Amino acid sequence: MAVTIYGIKNCDTMKKARSWLEDHDVAYEFHDYKGIGIDRAHLEAWIDQAGLDTVLNRAGTTFRKLPDAERENLTREKAIALMLDQPSMIKRPVLEAKDKLVIGFKPEIYAGTFGG
Repeated sequence: MAVTIYGIKNCDTMKKARSWLEDHDVAYEFHDYKGIGIDRAHLEAWIDQAGLDTVLNRAGTTFRKLPDAERENLTREKAIALMLDQPSMIKRPVLEAKDKLVIGFKPEIYAGTFGG
């Protein structure tokens, strides 16, 4: 099963997710979207599958520091533009495993996804 985990290298939640995968012998590819970036196609697919409120990290510092005018009346298009410009606004981790998409990290959800 091809597994890719997207996020930011130094994020604590990312470290927990990557440790879980390693402890359960799940081979994965890591995509650092702060260092490498992320493309519009991924964001659109994730939003289509999981919803904007799941993909956009409104609780994060990067989003909260935005001027009120940028946070208000947030459309899908405006949110995608913000996340493309500042990938720290994407919730993490985002895990793609074959046809599954898991956003956020909870050990029990990973166990259900990988049977471990």
